[in-house]
Amino acid sequence: MSSDRKNIRFGQPAEPAATATIPRPYVQQHSNGNGTGNGSPEPAVAPAAEAAPAAAAPAQVIIPATPAPVPQVRLGRGLDVGTANLLSAVQGLDGSVTVKRERNAFLEIPATASANRDLLTKLGVPYVQHRDKLFVLGDMSFDLANMFGTEVRRPMQDGFLSPAERDAIPIMRYILERLLGPPAVQGESVHFCVPAESIDKENDTVYHEGIVGGILRKLGYTPTAINEGHAVIYSELGDHDYTGIGVSCGGGMFNVCVAYKTIPAVTFSVARGGDWIDQHVSKVMGIPRTRATAIKESNVNLLDPQTREEEAVVLYYRNLISYVLRNLKQRFELARDIPQFTEPVEVVVSGGTSMVGGFVEVFAEELLKIDFPLPIAGVRGAEDPLASVARGSLIAAALANDGS
Repeated sequence: MSSDRKNIRFGQPAEPAATATIPRPYVQQHSNGNGTGNGSPEPAVAPAAEAAPAAAAPAQVIIPATPAPVPQVRLGRGLDVGTANLLSAVQGLDGSVTVKRERNAFLEIPATASANRDLLTKLGVPYVQHRDKLFVLGDMSFDLANMFGTEVRRPMQDGFLSPAERDAIPIMRYILERLLGPPAVQGESVHFCVPAESIDKENDTVYHEGIVGGILRKLGYTPTAINEGHAVIYSELGDHDYTGIGVSCGGGMFNVCVAYKTIPAVTFSVARGGDWIDQHVSKVMGIPRTRATAIKESNVNLLDPQTREEEAVVLYYRNLISYVLRNLKQRFELARDIPQFTEPVEVVVSGGTSMVGGFVEVFAEELLKIDFPLPIAGVRGAEDPLASVARGSLIAAALANDGS
């Protein structure tokens, strides 16, 4: 997957590189050894037992390696709660920003044989023992599923907690506990992203925000929700007075925010994203979805597909981008009390689904086709597409702490 930053200008001289208050993050894949020790499940799902015998052990997180010490960090965290990936951002006392990522997925394996637990522990594979089940977490679950031609399970679907996944809440807690670690102080602020209202699917943002916020409170944090597209504005458009269009291209949804000097003017989401592409490529090519995901996340270039599978990926990418932009135009034209934008604005695209080669070029091509009512200076990719929302959420948390 390509991660080169692109900047397509629309008849304007190239803008200077952005300067940000918070340095660009070092992105670190979360691995065992950064866990938080044993956790406990959601009470409503699996009440914890005290001093249970080995035969009926309570649900616990198994972290094979010794947890690393809690680093010295500035207060305030940023959290991207994505369908495909979960990312956390924290700023050190030296000003550096560290972003940790974990794939938001899990794989159930038989728990009856003790050999399974022993093997996972020996290999250092992160897993959860919940009730009478074993769940492999994160990236390793995806790798194993791809290896054996099966499918992972997801706590989230189309940007929200999956109503069809009964283990969604405890699994989310386990992954978030591993990802965030303990708060630096009790009640530390964490800004976490939530989707905007979807224009093409009925969803319940109140329930999703409440459940995720509740998990974070139980982990010792004070949660505050921030719109996902708005987080992109904070992350990428500080040198434009936080004015422009931020698009978060995720696995379950595309979130869009048009903002003027930090104030959102138009926000919406569509219930299509990278998973939608995977689903259709899998169907038309007759391959497992994990295989379709692997193809999409390899070195595909939307401007130069090399195989039939890659041509299918390109087709659905173009269709999705066009769909988002047509809806953006319609929402902007129908919106009331739109502020007067005195200059052409920047469009910034971010998120894992935007990291494929040629994405920015195709996005710019499709934008030029729709006669958008707002002057556009250009389209560019986020400097770190995968970390952009987490970093923007961290900036929002820092600004809130400074203002308190």
